[in-house]
Amino acid sequence: MTADASPRSRSFVGSGGTLLAADEWGAASSPPLVLLHGGGQTRRAWYRTGPRLAGMGWRVIAPDLRGHGASEWSADGDYDLDLFAEDVRELVAELGHRPVLIGASLGGLSSLLAAGEAPMARIRALVLVDVAHRPDPRGARRIVEFMRRRPEGFASVGEAAALVSDLLPHRGRPDDPEGLRNNLRRHGDRWVWHWDPRMLDSFEGRMDPPGMADRLLGAARRTDVPILLVRGGISDVVREDIAEQFCDRVPNARRVDVADAGHMVAGDRNEHFIDAIVPFLEGIERA
Repeated sequence: MTADASPRSRSFVGSGGTLLAADEWGAASSPPLVLLHGGGQTRRAWYRTGPRLAGMGWRVIAPDLRGHGASEWSADGDYDLDLFAEDVRELVAELGHRPVLIGASLGGLSSLLAAGEAPMARIRALVLVDVAHRPDPRGARRIVEFMRRRPEGFASVGEAAALVSDLLPHRGRPDDPEGLRNNLRRHGDRWVWHWDPRMLDSFEGRMDPPGMADRLLGAARRTDVPILLVRGGISDVVREDIAEQFCDRVPNARRVDVADAGHMVAGDRNEHFIDAIVPFLEGIERA
């Protein structure tokens, strides 16, 4: 079964009335599955994943997180993790049916807190994409440092693509750098990243604050739904020992690694990512 690669546009209302833009694939009658991107990305991170999962019988929704892409920015510049979690709760409630949540990095942390802390979002299952209870600070710091580079923007999309290639040398340079255009917006005669730069202050304080690891583990144990941790095989953000520790401490969690993928697993090896999650999704009750 195949799905139209062109999504439908829709929106959700997040915490405090923040408007969240989203793409949707698949039949409205199919069980919902929500794809939540990582910090500094947009819903376009899932442009290959969404149609494939819709073709497997899911109604797939991919929102831009607050402060990203076409979604509204926090008026006061607040991007505390709890706000993102509350947005997920609001989105799940608006869907009206228990979804599967697939969250990468920031999207995974937001989903985990939304599902495992009161008021708990009612979900079917949770897939955490290269995120666990504790990051490797070196990998997390590398990403934030990248996001802080070039605040003045870029003269062209190709210039931005070259910087991304330096961050992700295992991907190689893209044949068509214009594919990055959806992660950028025009600002005068420059191209700048399509997210609120005020988020970075929150990100830096979120690397591994005291008590957060225990909080995330507690949330995972309280979800009472199947959890799959998908780790990039060459990730420098989630070490193998941390992934093992997460699964040891969360009885309802299991893990799979995607070889040759870094932190952005779906972007690095989308087909292998889908192959890794399909057996998990097939075991989920859809009724």
